[in-house]
Amino acid sequence: MKLSPYIRIARPEYWANHVFIAPGILLAFLYVPGWPTPEILLRVASAIVCACLVASSNYVLNEILDAPKDRFHPEKKNRPVASGEVNVPIAYVEWLVLAALGFALAFRLFPPLGWTMVAFWISGMVYNVPPVRLKDVPYVDVVCESVNNPIRLCIGWFAAGATLAPPFSIMLAYWMFGAFLMGMKRFAEFRHIRESGQAANYRKSFGYYTEERLQESIFFYGALFGMLSGFFMARYHVEMVLATPLVALAMAYYIHLGFKHDSPVQHPERLFRQKKLMVLVALAFLACSVLLYVRIPSFRRAISPWILPPAELAAP
Repeated sequence: MKLSPYIRIARPEYWANHVFIAPGILLAFLYVPGWPTPEILLRVASAIVCACLVASSNYVLNEILDAPKDRFHPEKKNRPVASGEVNVPIAYVEWLVLAALGFALAFRLFPPLGWTMVAFWISGMVYNVPPVRLKDVPYVDVVCESVNNPIRLCIGWFAAGATLAPPFSIMLAYWMFGAFLMGMKRFAEFRHIRESGQAANYRKSFGYYTEERLQESIFFYGALFGMLSGFFMARYHVEMVLATPLVALAMAYYIHLGFKHDSPVQHPERLFRQKKLMVLVALAFLACSVLLYVRIPSFRRAISPWILPPAELAAP
């Protein structure tokens, strides 16, 4: 029995998606008194390992349950399960073992972190397993998969030492940001597989989607992200407004990539090869990270609403 197919279905190359844990860590350090100790940094590193294990468990289940549909996809038909390289009962054991290891380590580190990992795993079950299998429901598929974004934020938040839940506004904003990214990915996938004439056979929701419907949903997610993140900035840290042009520019370039033929947006794990996108993302992330810890009194005064003195308000 070859080991490599079982490693491949765990998709270690997708672990790069856990970069979305970083904002939760940075946000927690703003609220947790003092800078992180070596003990906290070790817990953060261990939490990322837990996230990788649980995510790989979800990926294994995804590979198993998607195999019949993957055979209709021009590239995914070569995946280990779809191509018959993997013994399915052994793959199910791998799915359970990876989850158990992730849970055991997470609960040992910090119970709230453990429950967050359980939520991470359950989201994968709801997304993939019949009869629920939300990945087959138009629009719900995007919203369900992108819920992993606020879950990853909570992983970073609790790993860094926070004990209460993060602000609800930033969790919703982060969710909609994930939906924006996932919506664009769906759009690129739909355009690519439509050329093969197998779109509905590959993914049930693609029988409903059109380019127009997908574009409308992308604009909806992006607008909701903007409004919710604006609420968070106005309520908690208004200086971050200064980073919004860079964030918007990075999002706009991501849309640009999504419209390309055989778009790289279909494969998020490979987006690091898009140098311009990586530069824009790095600049936006750096600006947000710095401004999160900076107070600019003059800027706050400049954007505060101007209120007339009481005597002038009373004048006819």
